[in-house]
Amino acid sequence: MNIQEHILRGGPIKDANPDYGYIPGFGNTHSTQAEEGALPIGRNSPQRHPLGLYAEQLSGTAFTAPRASNKRSWLYRILPSVRHGTGYQEVETGAIRTAPARESSLPSMQLRWQPVPLPEEGKIDFLSGLATMTTCGDAAMQAGMASHVYSINASMGKKCFQNSDGEMLMIPQRSKLKFVTEFGIIIAEPGEIVIIPKGVRFRVDLIDGPARGFVCENYGMQLTLPERGPIGANCLANARDFLYPVAAYEDCEREHELFCKTNGRIYRTKLDHSPLDVVAWHGNYAPCKYDLRRFAPVGAILFDHPDPSIFTVLTSASETPGTANVDFVIFPDRWLVMEDSFRPPWYHMNVMSEFMGLIYGVYDAKPGGFVPGGMSLHNALVPHGPDSEAFEKASNKVLEPEKLAGTMAFMFETRYPQDPTTFASNLSFVDTRYPDCWRDLKRMFKSNST
Repeated sequence: MNIQEHILRGGPIKDANPDYGYIPGFGNTHSTQAEEGALPIGRNSPQRHPLGLYAEQLSGTAFTAPRASNKRSWLYRILPSVRHGTGYQEVETGAIRTAPARESSLPSMQLRWQPVPLPEEGKIDFLSGLATMTTCGDAAMQAGMASHVYSINASMGKKCFQNSDGEMLMIPQRSKLKFVTEFGIIIAEPGEIVIIPKGVRFRVDLIDGPARGFVCENYGMQLTLPERGPIGANCLANARDFLYPVAAYEDCEREHELFCKTNGRIYRTKLDHSPLDVVAWHGNYAPCKYDLRRFAPVGAILFDHPDPSIFTVLTSASETPGTANVDFVIFPDRWLVMEDSFRPPWYHMNVMSEFMGLIYGVYDAKPGGFVPGGMSLHNALVPHGPDSEAFEKASNKVLEPEKLAGTMAFMFETRYPQDPTTFASNLSFVDTRYPDCWRDLKRMFKSNST
């Protein structure tokens, strides 16, 4: 069956890890059906659907948002969402926090964490294994973000999750994951990201063993591609490399649980069927994935190097032009060719706050101590930069064209100071020796007057 046939015919979800196919194009209006005749032609809401499906619109923006920024999709499902449970009961949030959540006494200076250990006992799925590292802003005011880490050893089974507080940017760091969503199925591995829009129901299943990764929960404007400015029409992240799932549904009349997060609280209800029952959909508000290795970096080709903003993959704008609610930045494989230049990132104090993580490889500014799965935080105007080893090496090496290969680091950069959580204050994985990485930087000043 080729991809086009699969888009037209599809079928219920059966296989554990098939090639479902994808539809390319970031922000495009897509159409897909898992059963022939499920997608109405020429109208959104027919009087009677020929397959007995319910038409339902999911809006990602206000109805009256400008056409260029208006986001919505029409879903054709076995039962409408109004049947997705009554009698919601509040449950404990575990280690999940939502801004504002100022609860840590950690100093707002240089902070670094070792990887969160994988669970050794019990069944820990995505919901029970998700823990918040930092928060900022206010989810109710639709400003700011939260950074999370997940460490899991079990699939969600008959559980589903809906986040009404924020858009979720998923970054696998260890092991593949299967995201089963209302819109279809996305398979993602380390080096890829998945975007789950606000309000979309989904579950996370394991494919090849225990998994760990990072999550940015964006409370603000939806993530979009940044303007390229003088770069022109090409490079950075290209829209055609973002992939959306083809329709796939579950026609399952067994007990399920739906967990909904809203205003920082989590509620649970029991269903007598799977809520992932969308047989067809069309629109421009849907989950998608992107392979970070397809990012086309640009940089200096003579001396110095640009600001790290040149590596922005996605951005969530604020009301202040040029100052992001959240920027998602990566540091991928790239060539360094600058002459008579200090090539690693320079020492700096930024008005933006930077939460950083390493997916794989070595980060050139921190070759020692910053390991895959590790994280760091440098809040606004907190000084940071290359460690002693990186500075010494970069200051004295013979400058030849050099390729940084097999590396992928990322950064959530936001205009708001990020507050570490109680979970992030756990000294068992806080790297208390992190500031020591600059201890060996020595005085080298030689005055001309002596």
